Amino acid sequence: MATALGAEQEYSLITRRLEIQNGWSGQKLQSLLAQGKGIKYQWVTAPTGKPHIGYFIPLIKFADFIRAGGEIVVEFIDTYAFLVNYKFPWEQVRHRTKYYKALITAALKAVGVPMSYVSMVEMSSYQVTQQYMVDFWKLCALCSQQDARDTGAEVGASTMLSPLLTPLLQELGEEYLGVDVEFGGTDQRGIFNLGEQFLPDLGYEKRAHLLNELLPSLTGGKMSSSHPAHTKIMFLDDADAVVEKLAGAACPPGTVQGNGVLPIIEHILMPISEIRMLFTESDKANGVNGHASSRVGMFAAKGASEGTLFSVSIRGASCECRSHRNYCTYEALQKDYVAGLIDADALKDAVARALNQVLQPIRDMYAADNEWRQADQAGYPEDWPEGQNGVSLPDY
Repeated sequence: MATALGAEQEYSLITRRLEIQNGWSGQKLQSLLAQGKGIKYQWVTAPTGKPHIGYFIPLIKFADFIRAGGEIVVEFIDTYAFLVNYKFPWEQVRHRTKYYKALITAALKAVGVPMSYVSMVEMSSYQVTQQYMVDFWKLCALCSQQDARDTGAEVGASTMLSPLLTPLLQELGEEYLGVDVEFGGTDQRGIFNLGEQFLPDLGYEKRAHLLNELLPSLTGGKMSSSHPAHTKIMFLDDADAVVEKLAGAACPPGTVQGNGVLPIIEHILMPISEIRMLFTESDKANGVNGHASSRVGMFAAKGASEGTLFSVSIRGASCECRSHRNYCTYEALQKDYVAGLIDADALKDAVARALNQVLQPIRDMYAADNEWRQADQAGYPEDWPEGQNGVSLPDY
């Protein structure tokens, strides 16, 4: 997609809220932009446990990549999921892949990311050629067990063979999907290092890598699908569950450290609000089917000043009427919270309302999609009470 931005502006847009893997990645990205190249990005997700709202963080970045003239390949790394989570049969992984595909599509639509610049592919779909297998064998011959273990804690602690293969498969995908940049969470740093080290040994160009923050849990630490339900908010949690979980979240008055609510505003809600505000009519003219431009974001109170991205309702000291504090930046909101101008309950209420506003379209799409619900039942039977699995399930 052609843009009216200069290379420096595109670079700033692409890299904001992200960490650049290393100096070489930054130089590579700048070189691609200087050539006027439309950059192709890869984001991978392994269909294992059900996704939580932390997945919003990379999905939101798609909007910046598109505005900077790029396109994104979402890769569902089903082979990876099977090998790293080997207790689950391949057939169940296939159902989970179907679930993930429907969920990621719904989440992108809900936040306003233009789908015309997003494609989706399954890892297993391109691993059937002789050339791929030869490259995989070569990569296995180049890498030591320790090289694989150094890519992350999950692989490093494994006593099984299959998880050790997964970093090799992921990085080989960069070449077979023809991407310029791969990005993912900060927990992907070791895998990206492996690709940069060994792809050139196969005669392939190493790719640039970008890293996004991981969303903390509601009670501290990384939010994870494997952690207890009260520590995370799931995409399909109902409105009452979202309110209840946030009510129990760590949100010490005037404190940022260990706060489980502020990061949701910083990394999810304000960026979503900005997407809705900044996809303008000029973007539409360039083929981006975003939302019409607006002077405020989607979480701004009625009558908020121009540029407001998030509003917090404040109850008056002597009456039942409410006023609002309106924020154009997260930094301003955090400053007021630390100063005691926003109390924890008001902040939780504002976040619950905003999250439910984003999640409701996803819930609606799930309710209307029988195949998605069937994939849910087949991929995650443990989530369904006995007697609710008596449906005809498709083969994928």
